[in-house]
Amino acid sequence: MKDQIITYRSEVRPSDREHIRQLVEATGFFSPQEIDIAIELVEERLAKGNRSGYHFLFAELSGSIIGYTCFGPIPGTLHSHDLYWIVVHHSFRRLGIGKSLLAHTEELISDRGGWLIYTDTSSRDQYEATRRFYTDCGYRQEALLRDFYSPGDSKIIYVKTVSSKNRVE
Repeated sequence: MKDQIITYRSEVRPSDREHIRQLVEATGFFSPQEIDIAIELVEERLAKGNRSGYHFLFAELSGSIIGYTCFGPIPGTLHSHDLYWIVVHHSFRRLGIGKSLLAHTEELISDRGGWLIYTDTSSRDQYEATRRFYTDCGYRQEALLRDFYSPGDSKIIYVKTVSSKNRVE
């Protein structure tokens, strides 16, 4: 990978359904229902385009998707966005690809006038690396919703303020 260049694209293609399914399944973190949700967001984007409110950024290496984000504005807010998904193929983890993908995503959100980015994850031990990733990338814990997913599995919400070219304070 040393001499190969990672490229980014935001255009969503029909073939991305299966690529995202494979990426999300390969993590071993997500339930079949959660995997279906990831695919539904792709389908919604393909059907409605920008009106869907779902935006994607794909990281590709030699034409193959090695990671992606899904994000979008939070309805009813002025500048807040959700980061719905960030997934990096297990073979490419811990190489800085997730941080690069997230930084590019934050820039896209900023370019669209967003400056608050929310994301969430589980409190289960399995997600410790995910929580550390968010804090290492400048996100702070904003809320803890106890037993949200199931007893003993809370939802942790993170937020980051990014600079926006359109921000008025």
